[in-house]
Amino acid sequence: MNITRINVNPRLSGAVTLADLVFLSGQVPGDSVDIHQQTREVLAKIDALLAEAGSDKDHLLSATIYLKDIGRDFAAMNDVWSAWLSPGQAPTRTTVQAELARAQVLVEITVIAVRR
Repeated sequence: MNITRINVNPRLSGAVTLADLVFLSGQVPGDSVDIHQQTREVLAKIDALLAEAGSDKDHLLSATIYLKDIGRDFAAMNDVWSAWLSPGQAPTRTTVQAELARAQVLVEITVIAVRR
């Protein structure tokens, strides 16, 4: 089986494909400070990587969402997440609170999908 790596740097690949599976590394936002905008930015990055790998959000199998402050940001992140998903296409999902790599990052999302 061929493994394909997308957007590779010395530490990680943005996405890895194996057969019909697509694995995305954790996606984080740029410089926005609001959880709504950060979540939108992350989901846009996910859309772009999935497209490059031959998939899309309707083919998600699983998602893991890391929030810096789950008590403060869970509902707001969920609003953006729910609006982004296509009806009836929700993946399995885990959401946890975590200390994230940079102080300004409020959300990080990683997904697994299948190719179209």
